[in-house]
Amino acid sequence: MQLHSTLCRLGLLIGLLAAGPLQADLTREQALAALDSSDANVRREAVTQLGLNGEMADADALLAALYDDDTGVRGAAEHGVWQVWMRSGDPDVDALLKRGVRHMEERQMGQAVDAFTRVIDKRPDFAEGWNKRATAYYLMGDTDQSLKDCDEVIKRNPNHFGALSGYGLIYVQRGELERALEYFEHALEINPNMEGVEQSVSLIRYKLGKSGKQSI
Repeated sequence: MQLHSTLCRLGLLIGLLAAGPLQADLTREQALAALDSSDANVRREAVTQLGLNGEMADADALLAALYDDDTGVRGAAEHGVWQVWMRSGDPDVDALLKRGVRHMEERQMGQAVDAFTRVIDKRPDFAEGWNKRATAYYLMGDTDQSLKDCDEVIKRNPNHFGALSGYGLIYVQRGELERALEYFEHALEINPNMEGVEQSVSLIRYKLGKSGKQSI
């Protein structure tokens, strides 16, 4: 089954290359095939299209592209991962999630929490509803509830580097640097492109070294 899938992707890729430059209306299948291209521009277009048209099952392919040799591909892949994670499969739920994000951006945290709670009630299996509410609680200073929601995110999406870095921020705030370091490093294992997290890791290692504690 895996060999058949690889051959199909290879066939699609050959067809795409023979047809010339990639167009903006790549299908999901064509985008997956194009990830195997040696041309960074082709791979960049592929991850962009997966972000627009991909399904939750395609998140693994986008996560793998976070390790691409090309900076542009990595950036587009990170954006694409978030696009895929933001889609629940229900347009009404997605609209409600976006409404909550707008409330959060406008610092209307109570309304944001209400919106995200409604998302969770409608689709409790949708990890991003929990993640957005965890963020809102964190911004409100309720780190206990934020941690609980982060736990729910990771149950549903163990590769959620955003939630993992959220754990790190909370544990830094609580002064639990070794725990923070563990979560930050895990987040970087999944997405090595988060400069802020990388800087936090360096700072924590320095502080732990200065305090005489052994860092990883």
